[in-house]
Amino acid sequence: MNNDYIVPGRPGISFNEFGEAEILVWAPLAEEVRISVVSSGEKIPLEKLGYGYWGIKTSGVKPGDSYLFDLGDDQLLPDPASLFQSEGVHGPSEAVDLRDFQWTDQQWVNPALPAYIIYEVHIGTFTPEGTLAAMEKRLDYLADLGVTAIELMPVSQFAGPRNWGYDGVFPYSVQDSYGGPKAMQHFVNACHSKGIAVILDMVYNHLGPEGNVFGQYGHYFTDKYNTPWGEAINFDDAWSDAVRHYFIQNALMWFRDFHIDALRLDAVHAIKDFSPVHVLQEMKMRVDELSEATGRQPYLMVEMDLNDTRYIKPVDQCGFGMDAQWIDEFHHALRVSSGQQQSGYYSDFEPVVSLAKSFRDAYVFDGTYSEHRKRKFGVKADGFPGHRFIVFSQNHDHIGNRMLGERTSQLVSYEMQKLLAGTVMVSPFLPLLFMGEEWSESNPFQYFVSHTDPELAEAVRKGRKREFAAFHLEGDAPDPVGEETFQQSKLQWDLLEKEPHRTMFRYYKQLISLRKEQPALSAADRSGLTVTVPEGKELIILERNTAGQLLVAVLNFAKNSEEVVLPHAQKWQKLIASSDQEWNGDRTLPEHLEAGALHVAAESFTLYAAS
Repeated sequence: MNNDYIVPGRPGISFNEFGEAEILVWAPLAEEVRISVVSSGEKIPLEKLGYGYWGIKTSGVKPGDSYLFDLGDDQLLPDPASLFQSEGVHGPSEAVDLRDFQWTDQQWVNPALPAYIIYEVHIGTFTPEGTLAAMEKRLDYLADLGVTAIELMPVSQFAGPRNWGYDGVFPYSVQDSYGGPKAMQHFVNACHSKGIAVILDMVYNHLGPEGNVFGQYGHYFTDKYNTPWGEAINFDDAWSDAVRHYFIQNALMWFRDFHIDALRLDAVHAIKDFSPVHVLQEMKMRVDELSEATGRQPYLMVEMDLNDTRYIKPVDQCGFGMDAQWIDEFHHALRVSSGQQQSGYYSDFEPVVSLAKSFRDAYVFDGTYSEHRKRKFGVKADGFPGHRFIVFSQNHDHIGNRMLGERTSQLVSYEMQKLLAGTVMVSPFLPLLFMGEEWSESNPFQYFVSHTDPELAEAVRKGRKREFAAFHLEGDAPDPVGEETFQQSKLQWDLLEKEPHRTMFRYYKQLISLRKEQPALSAADRSGLTVTVPEGKELIILERNTAGQLLVAVLNFAKNSEEVVLPHAQKWQKLIASSDQEWNGDRTLPEHLEAGALHVAAESFTLYAAS
């Protein structure tokens, strides 16, 4: 037997230069496989290729044709690598020729990571229409705000029109209610024309429950491991080669055919793989090969609940090679510093002290004991530059996973909101905003789904209730299946014309401008950082001394004003002070300051540059 494993092409249907459909499906359990073309009624048998693959080149399938696979048992199933489910997760797949789109972004260059200022968006609630086309009309607004990258929450096809996206079941597809694959290509092209990169949130740790046909095709799952969502995806058990190939090819497709600039990989700690070459490491190597071939530089970013630098170490240092990671701990420390409740997993974090440690060390727990976990946790992140870490004061998880989905605007004062924004922007890490925070959006962002299976819908309701038990909350969460939960999570764009929302927008815009223009901020450099917490004070003095510039930020989390002596005997020029009347504050700090004391307001952010 030939032991050389021949790597096949891209799963699903693609079209070659001759207009032929190249069909590939992995179905190792099947004795025969046919493609059933809905429009013509024709059933075309596929050839057995080995290692469980079936394929054929044919002119019998055209772009726009609906089709299903017949695995020999007269049960017709959609394509696991479907590009478009125009009739939802239970309908047929639709053949799409991704080469048809006329790209105009040939001059586009993905910004270097230190230049990323990320804006996280849920497409369905960003606009009244909830589509990519509607969002495209808001790109001038986002360009004016100053963000350099849009992060889209998952777009893979899910059941019904409402979902956060983490219940997607067709990773190659674009949700029909968002506009489908052509709308995605058009959107990315438009973003690039405005100078904005696009990050796509992808879920490679599980597949959603409704419409999930993968187990009927082959060994996509393994019972070797458990995840919060059930059986793990099979990345290292028998038959895992094809499963790894499926997900790696998916990542390559987004970069190659949709010109996506970065993928944010969801909860990679739930990817179970003990192979000698971890699937993320292999993915990184294949992405680097694509980058070399195309001249484009895409990034792989990860969310993980592990303070483990192995994920962001280069491949040649036995790491997985991921380009950046989210740091939830910065958020947790910032949240408790703002006076919010220390319950659940927030109980591990001390106000101000934990935040100061995150500024210095990225990870709060870097080999130290975690009372919440009842064990030591994490490793040190020394030597990794700031642009390898992404921080935020709020995101979809930490809003929507509250029982009532309250945004920060409903939990802290207006002044504290400005302080939180300044804290994120002055950090040596990459800043991320969640849609609407820049105008202090007051609508919640709640958890919502539109499962059509009544038992599944009820299971989601019960699961939400169990989740909040750890926080000892009373009452009931909003019905995640109810349309009203989705509707009340939509942004209120009219707030931009009202106060104090209009001023908050101007404040964020100015912060972003400073982040871009001030060398010490835009460098995302941790090496020139000094963090001081005056004894007995709820206050941090942060120095950024890099790129030939010295900045000092005063972060006062106390409910009273404080007198602060700026470090170094020299002259200072004010860059921004959240307490200034310009930003609806109650005082205006001096534009210029000699060495000496500065009286900062309660709950305020103040930034001066050495002149």
